[in-house]
Amino acid sequence: MLLFSRFMYFLVLMISITFPCITFAKEINIPILCYHNFSPTVPGSMNLTPNKIESQIRYLKDNGFTIIPLKEAVEYLQGTRTSLPPKSVVITIDDGWQSAYTYLAPIVKKYNIPVTLFIYPQTISSGKHAMTWAELNELQQSGLFDIQGHTYSHPNFKQDRRRLSSSSFEKAVKMELVTSKKILENKMGHKIEFLAWPFGIYDSYLEKAAENAGYTMAFSIDAKPANQSFRSMAQPRFMIVDGQSMKTFEGIVNRAR
Repeated sequence: MLLFSRFMYFLVLMISITFPCITFAKEINIPILCYHNFSPTVPGSMNLTPNKIESQIRYLKDNGFTIIPLKEAVEYLQGTRTSLPPKSVVITIDDGWQSAYTYLAPIVKKYNIPVTLFIYPQTISSGKHAMTWAELNELQQSGLFDIQGHTYSHPNFKQDRRRLSSSSFEKAVKMELVTSKKILENKMGHKIEFLAWPFGIYDSYLEKAAENAGYTMAFSIDAKPANQSFRSMAQPRFMIVDGQSMKTFEGIVNRAR
């Protein structure tokens, strides 16, 4: 074993000397952060105050992190991009809460950072605390917000599978994935390629259904950094909520490296 280890060491050494242009790439871990509601007046377990997310963004900026568009992270995860900026982080926002327009957008513009909004169309312009289509288009036109898919009605697929027949469940899944994609593409004027799983629920059947619907990557909330070892329809994210301390946030983005 010792002789083999020495052999491998000298082999790598000789290759690096003989072919100095060759580098041995290290896999990049990407913390993809998942937020929801920023309203200081609407309570909820997934809320985060505007002051707290601004503190988190300021921490990232002050400590050498680069907030990159989700699209660039996907390109790396798919193998079409070979590198990313040092300490890359992605910010995503789920659901389409109106607070993303009222409270988050000014912060995003202040720090000039890219953000992805995962939207389920059923709530837009109709939900009590949801954005309107006009507001979503305004955010998209700023060049800082990218709109992507979050199914049509934000279903709980586990519950649906238990209460529906196999054929009914198949139809429901297709509607949630395909119909929502078509609506968003029509309303936002661009191709919808990425999907965030509602409640973080996915399995092999749902992954295949998402592929068939035309999504190229889907994201959970499995509290791990995304990297190339995960399946394209099961890339993880970290959910960030108000109950977490700043120390916890720092630990998430730093340990993910």
